[in-house]
Amino acid sequence: MKIAITRLRGKDTDDSRRCAEFGHTCYTVSPLEAQVHEDRIEEFVREVNAGRYDCIFFTSALPAKIIAPLLGTWPRVVAIGPQTAGILKSRGIPCEVLPHYYSRDFVPYLGAWIEGKRIGIPRADVPNDALMASIAGAGGIPMEIRCYSLVPTNEPLGIEGADALLFTSAFSFRSAIWEKVPGIILVAIGDITAEEMGKGGFSPHVTGNGSLVGTLQALDRYMRERGLAGREEP
Repeated sequence: MKIAITRLRGKDTDDSRRCAEFGHTCYTVSPLEAQVHEDRIEEFVREVNAGRYDCIFFTSALPAKIIAPLLGTWPRVVAIGPQTAGILKSRGIPCEVLPHYYSRDFVPYLGAWIEGKRIGIPRADVPNDALMASIAGAGGIPMEIRCYSLVPTNEPLGIEGADALLFTSAFSFRSAIWEKVPGIILVAIGDITAEEMGKGGFSPHVTGNGSLVGTLQALDRYMRERGLAGREEP
């Protein structure tokens, strides 16, 4: 199966390797591109190196890739998934990984420890009011650093010839310009993206668990249930 996957322009990951493990091929389509705010990053790094945060929460791979090489010291570090964690660890930064792939799990993961702690969150310029409210509600001090903006490319997605289209975020779906190809399988990486797709009139055929691997597993189950090719369960 050939899968079109929405990713930031110029920020491809190891999608091809992951898909190959499931017997699929893939390519990137980019409804968004990143504009990095260097001044905000420099200020954040100064604050971290000065010991002014008790915890940093990396919610995606891009800020980890930008910020990790600049840190000389760090507090407690939490990553939202293994890809982000891998980037941090490759720079010698030990980090914890949430048990699930959603920022809503951050506060329950930290538990009572969060009270009174300054939490630095370098992320995209896309509001996540629920995360900020949950941290504050648990007694933490959320310090959101919007270190890059997501800008629509305003270019149609090249999905002709794709068997499946995988949206990796709600914002990528909202920003995408595309026309549904007959027979294409619509895939959401997680339930938040799936909900947004449903609101837009394109409920996904497949919904993952927030990770690419979990989504590919869900896609394989969908294919087997319909008598299509799919990797056998171990």
